[in-house]
Amino acid sequence: MQSRPPLTQAFENWLNWLIYEKKASPHTVEAYERDVRDFLAFIAGHIGGEVELKDLEDLRNADFRAYLAYRRQEGLTATSLRRMLSSIRSFFKRQERDGYLHNPYLKTIRTPKAGKRLPRPLAEADAKAMLTPVSDSNEPIWIQYRDIAVLTLLYGCGLRIGEALSLNFEDNPKSDILTLIGKGNKERMVPVLPAVREALVLYIKQCPYHLEAEGPLFVGRQGKRLAARVIQFKMQTLRRNLNLPETATPHALRHSFASHLLAGGSDLRSIQELLGHASLSSTQRYTDLDVEKLLAVYDKAHPKS
Repeated sequence: MQSRPPLTQAFENWLNWLIYEKKASPHTVEAYERDVRDFLAFIAGHIGGEVELKDLEDLRNADFRAYLAYRRQEGLTATSLRRMLSSIRSFFKRQERDGYLHNPYLKTIRTPKAGKRLPRPLAEADAKAMLTPVSDSNEPIWIQYRDIAVLTLLYGCGLRIGEALSLNFEDNPKSDILTLIGKGNKERMVPVLPAVREALVLYIKQCPYHLEAEGPLFVGRQGKRLAARVIQFKMQTLRRNLNLPETATPHALRHSFASHLLAGGSDLRSIQELLGHASLSSTQRYTDLDVEKLLAVYDKAHPKS
């Protein structure tokens, strides 16, 4: 076993390996970095002190399972848990390859099975209720407007939470179209409703921080890029206050965007483009269509029908 470097150095070495050797996309690097930082923060609280590589080597099955259980309680889907576990394994594997630690227990942790069903869409009335300021809230007004702006982007434009929070201030839409880089480094354009622009204007006007063009559009209390877990916690609070089901997650707002468009008469191909799906089959699964409904849309839209 080689002499162990400080955890911060090992962490930076791993990120550089992802960026320069693995050539991972910026979104992948950001997601992996966020996953491992969250894991290390949990372990610090778990062991009651600062984490070093030796502490990670000493972790056992129960420690890893405790973290998975903690993230499940936060509302993470099986798909998110799978990616999160992949991020942690990548970090550990790199440290083992460099000879800094060896932990056989992580390899025995089962990868969560991806669920077949995606989050159910919200009723239109419930979606609108989630985007309404709460008059008796104890939160600063700018925080309320920020959260509403994020949720409005998810529901009004069908964005993934990672896509919304990765926007920089210069990406703030000034027109009816928002251009963004989504999953798979794929660029797409989505229409921006007046309600979305209004929500962003209210947030930016109230935000106490100076937002730089190349800096984050959405910031937390310390002025740094807003973390997804903040919005996830916000959704938990809204679920409790509005008596909504556990399926009312940030991702369910994107699901609602697609389902409500479909119910309003939009065709699957247009929804596919708006969501950034590579294939129509992905859109079919996403909108939870049954075969009869799919055929009805196909018969109505196809010129040979």
